[in-house]
Amino acid sequence: MEHETLTRVRLHGGRYEGVYTGPGAVDVEAVHEGKVVAVADVTAEAAQPGRWRVALDLPPSVIGDGVQVIALRSTASGAVLDRITLMAGEALNEDIRADLALLRDELEMLKRAFRRHCVETAAR
Repeated sequence: MEHETLTRVRLHGGRYEGVYTGPGAVDVEAVHEGKVVAVADVTAEAAQPGRWRVALDLPPSVIGDGVQVIALRSTASGAVLDRITLMAGEALNEDIRADLALLRDELEMLKRAFRRHCVETAAR
C-alpha cells in the first residue's frame, strides 16, 4: 500500500484544513477519547491528481479544560494521519507556570555548570 500523508495547512476558527496525499480518495474521521466526533469533507484537487483537500469543523464538545487530543484517522487504513492538540483552562495555567519555572531553574544550573567548565578548561 502506498504511503498516506495529511499535511496541515491551517487551523483557524475551529476549522482544520489540510492536504491528503495517498493511493486514492479516503475518508478522514476525527477521533476524541475513543469516539468518532466528526468526519472531514474531502474534495479532489483538479490541478494535482493524487491530492485531496481535507476540511473539518471541530465540534464544540471537544473543547474543554485540560489537554484535549483529536486524532485525524484514515478510514481506509486506520492510520492516524495528524493530531490536533487543544490546551485550555485555569488548571493548565498552573501546570505551565510550574513547568516554566522548573525549566528556568534547570537552565540556570546548566549555565553555571557550563561557565565552571569553561573556567576549568581555560586554566589548563
